[in-house]
Amino acid sequence: MFKLNLKIALRNLWRSRSITAINVGGLAVALAAFILVMMYATYETTFDQENENYDQIYLIGRASKDFKTNFTSPPLAKAIKANFPEVEKAGKMKPGYFQFSISSGENSVYTQKYLIAEYDAVKMFNISPKNGLHKTNGEERAFYLSTEFMETLFPGKKDDKPEPVVIGPKSANQTGMVSSVVFADPHSNIQFDALSVGNEIGANEGYGYNNYYTYIQVKPGTNIENLTAKINHLYRAELAKADDKPNWSDINAEHIFLDPLKNLHLRPKAGSDANYKILIALSVLGALILVIACINFTNLSIAQAAKRAKEVGVKKVMGAYRFQLTTQFFTEILMQCFVATILGLMLAELILPQFNALFNVNLIIWRAENKLLWQLPLILIAIAMIAGTYPAIVLSGFKPALVLKGNFQTSRQSYWLKNGLLVFQFTIAVIFITGLLIINSQLKYMRTEDVGFKAEQVITVKNIAFFNKPADFAPIRDKIMKIEGVKSVTLANSIPDGSKTGANSYTVEGKEETISFVDVDFDYFETLGVKLAKGRFFNREFKSDTAFSAILNESAVAKYGLTDPIGKTIKRPNFEYKIVGVVKDVKAQGFESKVEPTIYSLYNPNGNPKLEIILKVEENKMSEVISALRSQWSTINKLDGDTFRYSFLDELYGRLFKKQEQLQSVFFSAALLTIFIAVLGLFAFAKYITNGRIKEIAVRKILGAGDVQLFKLLNTAFFKMVLVANIISWPIAYILTKKWLETFAYSISVPVFPFVASAMITILLTIVTVTVQARGAIKANPVDALKYE
Repeated sequence: MFKLNLKIALRNLWRSRSITAINVGGLAVALAAFILVMMYATYETTFDQENENYDQIYLIGRASKDFKTNFTSPPLAKAIKANFPEVEKAGKMKPGYFQFSISSGENSVYTQKYLIAEYDAVKMFNISPKNGLHKTNGEERAFYLSTEFMETLFPGKKDDKPEPVVIGPKSANQTGMVSSVVFADPHSNIQFDALSVGNEIGANEGYGYNNYYTYIQVKPGTNIENLTAKINHLYRAELAKADDKPNWSDINAEHIFLDPLKNLHLRPKAGSDANYKILIALSVLGALILVIACINFTNLSIAQAAKRAKEVGVKKVMGAYRFQLTTQFFTEILMQCFVATILGLMLAELILPQFNALFNVNLIIWRAENKLLWQLPLILIAIAMIAGTYPAIVLSGFKPALVLKGNFQTSRQSYWLKNGLLVFQFTIAVIFITGLLIINSQLKYMRTEDVGFKAEQVITVKNIAFFNKPADFAPIRDKIMKIEGVKSVTLANSIPDGSKTGANSYTVEGKEETISFVDVDFDYFETLGVKLAKGRFFNREFKSDTAFSAILNESAVAKYGLTDPIGKTIKRPNFEYKIVGVVKDVKAQGFESKVEPTIYSLYNPNGNPKLEIILKVEENKMSEVISALRSQWSTINKLDGDTFRYSFLDELYGRLFKKQEQLQSVFFSAALLTIFIAVLGLFAFAKYITNGRIKEIAVRKILGAGDVQLFKLLNTAFFKMVLVANIISWPIAYILTKKWLETFAYSISVPVFPFVASAMITILLTIVTVTVQARGAIKANPVDALKYE
């Protein structure tokens, strides 16, 4: 019986091979997209899961009314470990704030992600060097490099012996010893290319140095809320103890929070959750594309019910049970789904390199540990159940008496279901098209809107030499300015590329607020093209500017509620500035965050090293300037002159749009796929409807109906369905896109054009598809359709 059913299934699929191809092709395309999305979702949600302490590790952060940060002060970890027995380990990590060279002979590398860590923190994350992790004594540190760095510095090295290297410029003659190779798991939140491990780091720094990551590992079953409250109480007590005259209003304004390791990659309490939003959007789109393909399958299977009616009637008369018929039809559907799955895997393999490049990942389908190997069979069965259960029940439920008398017609319920499913398909397609057009509009706004500075023709030069005073940097500046094509040169502790700056409390007219600080040099605003709102820029003619002058941005002025800030004093506990100017806001963090209230100064005793050299270059002179800098850098900057390293500021700033550009690519692909699958289904559905009305068309032609009237007749029903789909989709698309735009601090209003455009696109595609399909029936000779009547 099974062999007979298999033969019947294969013959039926071959007889309706065009519909079968559409079914299988649509499912294969949707499955390819879904497989890639599922692999990416698995990758993104499993960071650090191989760590046996995954559920017990927490990052400690600080928050107040003005900020939330993962940075804490170094004494906190030791105090927590000493006071709370439920904390098994506590350790700190600190990222390196500048790149530096590591050399061995003629070979050299540059660190991009240098990490300083305590022994307990490294043990917590199971970071293990090749020859084992050794605990150092006192202030001694072990230095480890990535496999790639070691292979570059010591090609052909076979043993595990420590190797001497030169750290930083060769002229400084600062040597060190590389203990071993260490592997940095790319699927971990802890990333580094060079690692320095000590028993304790930051031992001589107090609670005023908030530039460390503090991790703790708790015992299983620990009450995290209770522990958070106790750490918070301890932290405030420690702050008060460290200050001779504690300001309890400031101390009580801060509180501690614990962020679990499982949240850090996608949904950190302090930081961006853009990865999480992209993942959710991608997962929903992937699921909807698969649902649309299943709807296509269901619709076309029901549409072909009439062709299988007599087969069902004969089999029932011959004694076949409904369960047997249901099994037969479900087997046919399962066969199609199986073929679609194989094709989907092949398509996914072909698309995978582009997908990996878009999301900067390295996913591999064919590997033993891939969860896809057990997930895919479950997906295959689920698709077969979703797409095939209802058609199988419908086909097996025909009444033989009506069928064999020729009085068969599909039920009104099937009619409404088919139309409803088609409307649903186009509703999703319209939402995707509308979303894509609105994302495009927002990205265009972000690329063309004034961000408060000019990144074009600006390069930033990598540097490890400290020039914290204008007088220290002046000789370097003078040498660079002699190069033809250089318009201006300046120095700062950060550049407007999304990097977080430091923050301190400042007081103006008795009002204390926490604002960001940027430490700069002369010509900073002129080099970046930042506009002056009031007062003046820093000027070499005013000697006091080097130590006692400050410039605020408009957000800082608004935060303090100042109407005439020029000449007023802004204070820190141990020094004060005179406000000499106000500049326009700079969107240094992009468009997703509001401009931070910021103070700019040439001197800041509580600031960060000024390591960013910034140059403005004349148009069409960029290559000449870069070439001259490269050849002269060793004489220009002797403290860091081994190799000239630079970046274009506009490219660095453009990276802030990367996540939104990924979302744009995702919506573009989703819109294309949904339209493709929906049009495939519409084409096949229109073919079925047209074939069912061939005799009606023939009669109408004989009675004088023209081609235009017949095209209008066949298009009307589909036009109405697509129009209904647009009407349903518009409020949904509006709500979803408005919610997305609300994630930006600076965004466009929801435009009308995308809604009109999506309607025009779907209606035009519908008319063209139905017209192309109906053309053959309308142009046919009516005699051929009526000669047997």
